[in-house]
Amino acid sequence: MKAHDGMYIDGAWRPAAGRDTIAVVNPADEQVIAEVPAGGAEDVDAAVRAARAALPAWAATAPAERAARIAALRDVLVARKDEIAETVTAELGAPLPFSQAVHAGVPILVAGSYAGLAASYAFEEKVGNSTVYAEPVGVVGAITPWNYPLHQIVAKVAPALAAGCTIVLKPAEDTPLTAQLFAEAVHEAGVPAGVFNLVTGLGPVAGQALAEHEGVDLVSFTGSTAVGRKIGATAGAAVKRVALELGGKSANVILPSADLAKAVGVGVANVMGNSGQTCSAWTRMLVHTSQYDEAVALAAEAAAKYGDRIGPLVNAKQHARVRGYIEKGVAQGARLVAGGPEAPREQGYFVSPTVFADVTPEMTVAQEEIFGPVVSLIRYEDEDDALRIANGTVYGLAGAVWAGDEAEAVAFARRMDTGQVDINGGRFNPLAPFGGYKQSGVGRELGSHGLAEYLQTKSLQF
Repeated sequence: MKAHDGMYIDGAWRPAAGRDTIAVVNPADEQVIAEVPAGGAEDVDAAVRAARAALPAWAATAPAERAARIAALRDVLVARKDEIAETVTAELGAPLPFSQAVHAGVPILVAGSYAGLAASYAFEEKVGNSTVYAEPVGVVGAITPWNYPLHQIVAKVAPALAAGCTIVLKPAEDTPLTAQLFAEAVHEAGVPAGVFNLVTGLGPVAGQALAEHEGVDLVSFTGSTAVGRKIGATAGAAVKRVALELGGKSANVILPSADLAKAVGVGVANVMGNSGQTCSAWTRMLVHTSQYDEAVALAAEAAAKYGDRIGPLVNAKQHARVRGYIEKGVAQGARLVAGGPEAPREQGYFVSPTVFADVTPEMTVAQEEIFGPVVSLIRYEDEDDALRIANGTVYGLAGAVWAGDEAEAVAFARRMDTGQVDINGGRFNPLAPFGGYKQSGVGRELGSHGLAEYLQTKSLQF
């Protein structure tokens, strides 16, 4: 797609206030493919003002009409699915089949789910002698990451639209072309002017201006825990609501009764998807000591199959960061059984699929989010030991449990300090709430729980 040289504000593309631009780089060949405006406080202010002006009319729109606009948006995304996939592949580097299935396909599912929820959600209920109303929180400042550029946008914008909120989106600077394509889709779907607005720019400039703006009622942010803390502090000072989806270091717990080969194979695949750039990836594989050596061999074999099947990391900084973590793992005594820090190609930000064995729970690679195709195998002695290790990080976003008996897996999962757990490879459910415990965030995305983040409650007594 051709990049826009302006911001989408109040239903039209408008020139940016300044002349600074952001170069969009294809991480597979390190070539600049486009430039977009680097917006600042003036652009953010114009977008917020447009959103505030559009809020009363959109908030008063019947839920059925909001549902119709979201359904129309979903239909546009379906029609432009190939273009979406090609755009994500160009600016993120994901292999095209993965972009088609996940980067384009999942947001379509999520948009469809919110078209249904907007029409069916109980925005009004009787409680004794009271009528309780769920009303839109107001103007939403949405700040989204680069790793799933369209999914993260839809997971914020669709429920906000369903709730009757208006939105200003600041997408990640690495993947702004997908955000511009989404703005085109919103326009084509007939969403009224000002209801959705887009400002491209750098996080410390445009993102900070959006988080601090007095006209924003809720900030929804997905990204690092460090930035989430800053946004939380800023919002707290203004008594402003936040929804934060932050980092993860998820445990894949394989109990002795599980199908070991399947659990290891699916576990490695889970980490290799999107080149490991997934906050919920099961990067810690916990295996009983009696099965540990077999699991290590299976994991190394599985990782070897991904050598030419995963894409690059998003940029040079991320490339250096992940390679640095691998080097630190080796330095701290972890044993490489697949991959390593050496770049497998001369061009592009590629990292080899990497598997560490002999990882202990206190090692850096077992505690910090690497955000690359790196799996750490950790042995445990019994279930209590496995639980201690699984819960032994500051994060609690996702995880997995495998067992021959489903009830055994569920019992273990209920003891895990994490927001979402897949049992024996459970399938993705766009209606299930997603979000973390501890430093993995505040609030939930997807389904009715995700919609509730954008609502506030009013009661009338009779």
